[in-house]
Amino acid sequence: MAHLVILESPSKAKTVKKYLGDGYDVIASTGHVIDLPKSKMGVDIENDFTPQYVNMKDKSEIIKELKKRAKSSDIIYLATDPDREGEAIAWHLSHLLGIGENEPVRVTFNEITKSGIQAGMSSPRKIDTDIVDAQQARRILDRIVGYKLSPFLWKKVRRGLSAGRVQSVAVRLIVDRENEIRNFVSQEYWSIDAKLIASSSKRGFAAKLAEVDGEKVEITDQAQADAILKRLEGADYIVSGLKKSQRKKQPAPPFTTSTLQQEASRKLSFQARRTMKAAQELYEGVEVPGMGAVGLITYMRTDSLRISDEAKAAAAELIKDMYGAEYLPEKPRTFKSKSNAQDAHEAIRPTTVSLTPDQVKSALTSDQYKLYKLVWERFMASQMQNAVLDTVSVDITAADCLFKASGYSVKFDGFTKLYVDSGAAESEQGGALPVITKGEKLKAKEVKGNQHFTQPPARYNEASLIKELEENGIGRPSTYAPTISTILDRHYVERESGNQLKPTSLGEVIIELLKGHFDNIVDVKFTAKMETELDNIEKGSIEWVQVLKSFYGRFAKTLEKAEADMEGKRVKVPDEPTDIVCEECGKNMVIKIGPYGKFLGCSGFPECKFTKKIVTETKGNCPVCGKKMLAKKSKKGKPFFGCENFQTCNFMTWDQPIEEKCPECGVTLFKKTGKLGKIYCAKEGCTYERPLDNAKDK
Repeated sequence: MAHLVILESPSKAKTVKKYLGDGYDVIASTGHVIDLPKSKMGVDIENDFTPQYVNMKDKSEIIKELKKRAKSSDIIYLATDPDREGEAIAWHLSHLLGIGENEPVRVTFNEITKSGIQAGMSSPRKIDTDIVDAQQARRILDRIVGYKLSPFLWKKVRRGLSAGRVQSVAVRLIVDRENEIRNFVSQEYWSIDAKLIASSSKRGFAAKLAEVDGEKVEITDQAQADAILKRLEGADYIVSGLKKSQRKKQPAPPFTTSTLQQEASRKLSFQARRTMKAAQELYEGVEVPGMGAVGLITYMRTDSLRISDEAKAAAAELIKDMYGAEYLPEKPRTFKSKSNAQDAHEAIRPTTVSLTPDQVKSALTSDQYKLYKLVWERFMASQMQNAVLDTVSVDITAADCLFKASGYSVKFDGFTKLYVDSGAAESEQGGALPVITKGEKLKAKEVKGNQHFTQPPARYNEASLIKELEENGIGRPSTYAPTISTILDRHYVERESGNQLKPTSLGEVIIELLKGHFDNIVDVKFTAKMETELDNIEKGSIEWVQVLKSFYGRFAKTLEKAEADMEGKRVKVPDEPTDIVCEECGKNMVIKIGPYGKFLGCSGFPECKFTKKIVTETKGNCPVCGKKMLAKKSKKGKPFFGCENFQTCNFMTWDQPIEEKCPECGVTLFKKTGKLGKIYCAKEGCTYERPLDNAKDK
């Protein structure tokens, strides 16, 4: 009998084919083949929001091939991704290929390994229409918001703008944070810090003033600080309290989609899109010498912390072999998922625990290796013994003032031998204190007042925004990366200082307009409630049409009122003034935001229509023609440097030009970073180069 297996991804199809062998024809649909039309809304609102699906034009060839292969097959298996989107694609494929609704054709693979594929193929089931309905409801909700709200923005701001349920909330969070920063009023405060020396050591340790005359101290100006310092002059510093204890430190759980994106951002400086690309490749399968194509991690879109017993047992065996039995906890660890987590998949873990990062390094790209190492170490550490810290807290009294000091030393490293979560590492303070005894008189090496100012909240970066979205129940594992990409691509938000997310003037104008007229669309709690309702559709506890009716009834009235309130009005996106002079009329130019990002336009518009690109000049000159070098970005956002005379000189490089000139030929030198970092001359024929001096070449 001929068996046809349809997946989404060509690379996954290749891996699965290897394990299924002869008798199975494996093909990829390359994602959706059926969707709502692009040219119109495609939802019949009057008839229970019936979607008007069409075959996607750019998938006509694959649709023809799918039908041809299905016709010559006795059994068809729909093995699309194991999530809402995958279930919907399977449902569309079943309609396309004429498969009955009750046919057991749906199979899912949590991991692309021999055992994972065998488990999936051994238990085919019907397509879960509740899961399909949840995806369908989300798709229609987003289509309604996009098709009804975007024209409103075109009329009131400018053409080409768009709005979306989750993306608008994400932009609002970023705008609200920017307003917090702008409105923040810094407050002065002081601390009294002492450097004390115990008799057992010449090394000083830090202590901080906590109380004066038994009251918690709050010092608001220098006069208060000076008064306390005067009081402490000549005082004896006596150890009045000493508390020693042990603290156990537990490992972080294995990764979910959200925590993987956050940790990859903090530890690897990966953007969410980059993280998910590498994770997808690791899940679908890579060619490993001696093993062929193999999926190295479990499904990467999950918010569950569940781990299979087999994986725990394999981890325990390897931990025992690599580190010793003392690094194993008394029993395998389990971690509790969030209450609203979808538990269909395990947490993200290596599929074959015994495949260490070093063993597969040669088969992986740089990004794949870094991410696999992160996943492998985090999972292994999650199954290891606690770290044990010896902690000490010291109270020191001087002139009725109480200073406090604390420290710790590692008694047993436990899981930290392998991995430390970046969040935990940031929060860990202090180190080992010298041996101190109660009643001991300490020597005050230095006691001084330090001025501080309260700081505004930090801008979101990708990691902190994803954390905020997740904690507020906005979106799902599959939506975080595309949401961030969308708001950047539409120029509602821009990156500043590397990874900070800052709203553009366009983003701020749109959010203020939506807050004024469509508060629910940008309301965190309302959007989270919609996510819960989508989850309830998936559970089968509520009808999808009922959810859409409830939403649309209120939304339509709000839209009607907004149209009336804004009749004849438009909102201008403020331009950013510059000192650059227009080459045609002499007026100053301003920075505007268009569909393709920021550009320079004449402030005399519409009389003067002169525009030009914004360019960032760098240090140094082109080594080929001597013109200025400009900082640019590739289509994927990667920075590079090119000659300003790009029409005739095609010199470009990923390496940064620096001020220093080549001592041999006198042209600009370039800095190459990374493991093979160096300073070198790029002029043809010149061989000058030297290793990076990290202090000198920052």
